[in-house]
Amino acid sequence: MGQHYLKTLFSPQSVAVFGASERPDSVGQIVFQNMLESGFQGGLYPINPKSAEIQGKKAYTSLAEIGEPVDLVVIATPPQTVPAIIESCGAHGVKAAVIITAGFGEAGAEGAALEKDLLEAAQRHGIRLIGPNCLGIMRPSIGLNATFNKGGANTGNIAFVSQSGALCTAILDWAQRNDVGFSSVVSMGSSTDVDFGEILDYLVSDPQTHSILMYIEGIRNARRFMSALRAAARFKPVILVKVGRHAAGSKAAMSHTASLVGADDVFDAAVSRAGVIRVQTITQLFTAAKALSCGFRPVGNRLAIVTNGGGPGVMATDRAVDLGLSIATLSDQTITYLNDYLPSNWPHANPVDIIGDAQADRYHHAVKACLEDSNVDGVLAILTPQAMTKPLESAQALIALANTHSKPLLACWMGDGQVATARTAFNEAHKPHFRTPEPAVEVFAHLSAYYRNQKLLMQVPGPTSHHIEPDVESARLIIEGAMQERRTVLTEIESKALLSAFHIPVAKTMVAHTPNEALLIAQQLGYPVAMKINSHDISHKSDAGGVLLNLDNAHEVRTAYQQILDNVRLARPDAQLNGISIEPMVVKPNGRELMIGVTTDPVFGPVITFGAGGTTVEIMGDRAVALPPLNNFLAKELIQGTRIAKMLGQFRNLPPANLNALEDMLLRVSEMVCELPLIEEMDINPLILDEHGALAADARVVVKYRQPTTDRYAHMAIYPYPTHLVSQWQLADGTNITIRPIRPEDATLVTEFVAGLSEESKYFRFMNSVQHLTEAMLVRFTQIDYSREIALMAVTTQHNQEVELGVARFATNPDGETCEFALVVADHIAGKGLGQKLMISLMEAARSKGLKVIEGEVLTNNHNMLKLTHRLGFSHKISEEDQGITKVSKVL
Repeated sequence: MGQHYLKTLFSPQSVAVFGASERPDSVGQIVFQNMLESGFQGGLYPINPKSAEIQGKKAYTSLAEIGEPVDLVVIATPPQTVPAIIESCGAHGVKAAVIITAGFGEAGAEGAALEKDLLEAAQRHGIRLIGPNCLGIMRPSIGLNATFNKGGANTGNIAFVSQSGALCTAILDWAQRNDVGFSSVVSMGSSTDVDFGEILDYLVSDPQTHSILMYIEGIRNARRFMSALRAAARFKPVILVKVGRHAAGSKAAMSHTASLVGADDVFDAAVSRAGVIRVQTITQLFTAAKALSCGFRPVGNRLAIVTNGGGPGVMATDRAVDLGLSIATLSDQTITYLNDYLPSNWPHANPVDIIGDAQADRYHHAVKACLEDSNVDGVLAILTPQAMTKPLESAQALIALANTHSKPLLACWMGDGQVATARTAFNEAHKPHFRTPEPAVEVFAHLSAYYRNQKLLMQVPGPTSHHIEPDVESARLIIEGAMQERRTVLTEIESKALLSAFHIPVAKTMVAHTPNEALLIAQQLGYPVAMKINSHDISHKSDAGGVLLNLDNAHEVRTAYQQILDNVRLARPDAQLNGISIEPMVVKPNGRELMIGVTTDPVFGPVITFGAGGTTVEIMGDRAVALPPLNNFLAKELIQGTRIAKMLGQFRNLPPANLNALEDMLLRVSEMVCELPLIEEMDINPLILDEHGALAADARVVVKYRQPTTDRYAHMAIYPYPTHLVSQWQLADGTNITIRPIRPEDATLVTEFVAGLSEESKYFRFMNSVQHLTEAMLVRFTQIDYSREIALMAVTTQHNQEVELGVARFATNPDGETCEFALVVADHIAGKGLGQKLMISLMEAARSKGLKVIEGEVLTNNHNMLKLTHRLGFSHKISEEDQGITKVSKVL
């Protein structure tokens, strides 16, 4: 792989500024002054046809006049001039531009037309654009400050990417005062061309960036955003602030679920699945980044608090409980240890009050004991300056402990003048410290959320989670039948048939069209029964008087039939009625009423909700949200996110409910969402769960037409594990081989496979002498995003263990139409046709994703690979940059 395609944007050798000026406080004047004052070492050219010299530098009328190559142009001229400037950049071979100018898409039809022109010119010449309408870009380590911010930024290892230019200026001002430095600052503006996803891709591979902070106002392409976010979060901490999300139109929601899910909890569910931290304020953005940069290894949410005053300990405890943290229960060994070092009147519990006369040794022993307790995941030490307190010595004791322990250790030294020297010591040691307890507790909450979200990121569920295949074809036919009748709401009977196709247990339902039919059905099903109106037009049956329950005999059933019809005709005279559905009353004395729902978010697509069920569901508002696909781990997480979860264990005289059956039903709903893209909304409410199992007592489904695409999971923000790419094959000697996409848990297999390759095979695959895979390489190879890359492994079983025999992979290029491949096969199996089989499977996978060309770079002395690609119809061309490399490509 060569250098990243955005390298000229972040590390230009030369910069030209269009619109550079000497007019005080004009954008062109500030940008050019910033470039001069930041000490940019490369070529710097002001372009302004009206001046001979600008700020002491010779000015040029055009790029052509410079006569030297230019890597990056910065444009601060009126909007109507920009498309022509981009054309001139193309003629001059410029590959990157930052457009600070406003007045494009955000300024009405005329601006939108200009934006279209400049984008077409940029794409024609292969120029990548940041902006328009942005603050610009900074790279402090090379003196690049192509912004109109008043002043520069310190060099550091935090990258900051923001959709708001105004917020960038405020943050840069704050950072100067707080000694925070940056590897890069990027103001995205309108993101006409380069978007969040591509910037994240670059920052992942940038060695100067250790953590990434983001300010987000809205998302254009959820799949690309999620895909880049997940890729970045596997290597570096990503922390984001997200503000106002667009309301998804105010049309009345068709079902309980859609009216319940505020889009913001969907965003939360999305970013937690991406392994990143979402914070609420700018200060939290930086304190969380600082805490993660201290090298802490967060492992959970159990907090111990050590304090020399009762009040601050209670404040910290209150905030921790508010945030859902767990106040750690200290082990017996810790209590015994502390008894030896603390006064006898200490409370013998957490918070550990070490009493007002505590000095550094007491802080040392109390904090050390808590850090070494396996029941504790992090420690907050609080100090209030009292007459005998030694703030500096106590701070030094904490710094020494923080240097030898990996658990988060946060300090809160309250007060001001008396603790100033201690604060300086914490700063110099780069240890996080706070003035009040609450922000310190919030940072610990962010650290434990980071740990939890990183675990969620590792989950790779497939679209189906069971060995019993669902009857997807029947389910599609039910939906198509409704569509042909121009209906979007399925009847209860259709909805239950849909659930049955995915093996979800449903209450048996039959429809009666006369009182006599109702009697016969009730006797067949057995009393007591429930009766409900059957109508395409009525969404909430109870509200229209269309439900009667617990009917015990023939007389009650006959009366109920007429009563329901009368009620509904009065409440909904416009509704078309199709008889009355009858089902046995679900008698489950130990049953809990729950709800599983599906709704479609305008940004992130389908979302699964779970919570308390019944008719009071909106009032209770108890629900948790997850993005599909789910697996057992994610289903458990979803259940635990609700208040009703506490009632599913043993509760008063109720036996514990069958949680496996509930998880099973959530997984089945996840399958429905993956395989039936036309489902817009769904309610299973109530879902009755007891010790024996789960039953869908009522269900309703809303469908919506979508244009079919080649990508079967295009409707989802997170791409499921592509089980449809698993296949079986056999070598000529009878060895059975499974070809399947790679998973994160294959890390050991991959390590052993690479270790077993000959030096030559390693050299041919990696184009340098790799002895073993680094941790980062292993993550990159095994934790992949199936929406933009695929790695197919060939494995066989030896002595009941899987062994890897080869792997072929492709990664989609930024153009979205071509991909680059790599292939390696174990030496002992070479020449047996496995390489060819893997390549054919890989090309088929690329074709099914709609990719047009597959290409790769092969060492010219790698004769076997050149022969294979020739046999598969690839064209060959010696690289112009390096004669030792042959470029191979094939139109799919």
